[in-house]
Amino acid sequence: MKISSIVMLCSLVTVFSCAQKENPKKNMSDNSTSLSANVKTDTATFGTGCFWCTEAVFQQLEGVLKATSGYSGGHVENPTYKQVCTGETGHAECLQIVYDPSKITYDELLEVFWQVHDPTTLNRQGNDVGTQYRSAIFYHNQEQKEKAEKYKAELGKSGAWENPIVTEIVPAAPFYKAEDYHQNYYNDNGSQPYCYFVIRPKVEKFQKVFKNKLKH
Repeated sequence: MKISSIVMLCSLVTVFSCAQKENPKKNMSDNSTSLSANVKTDTATFGTGCFWCTEAVFQQLEGVLKATSGYSGGHVENPTYKQVCTGETGHAECLQIVYDPSKITYDELLEVFWQVHDPTTLNRQGNDVGTQYRSAIFYHNQEQKEKAEKYKAELGKSGAWENPIVTEIVPAAPFYKAEDYHQNYYNDNGSQPYCYFVIRPKVEKFQKVFKNKLKH
């Protein structure tokens, strides 16, 4: 796995935070792709902080068929965004990805995961603070578990980050889709301050690092 200079794409210091910018605007478009019955798919679920940022990145990858923002890892059924923002539900903001393994592998998804956020900050990404913003990998099978643990251990030994990796690697739990206005958020709300000042720089850096993996 190529972890060259480990660009900390989510370390931008800004006065804006995800939770402060709740905007119940109905999303204007759908980021999903119709799934053919003939296409073999797999699922990955990651938490990298604010799911608006995570979705904006992963939905651009060739082979990603559907990217859904939602909540997982907590104890409250069908939580609302407002409930999750309190940090009391135990849920993490995360992205559930349906992908075509013949076009993109789980290893490649993990490569993006490690590079697009800081896995060493406990319950925090930038100015977004709380357990809902924790770094997490929710594995769906034994193979995903082993790969996630392998890369975490290798990166920890490599000294890629000054501080220890705190990413939790846990079995996939019930996933609850977030409210409609959270879906495709960056594409539908690009002029919003959080999108313009926080998400846009991350997306631009991501596009440069992973230009060969983007959808055409």
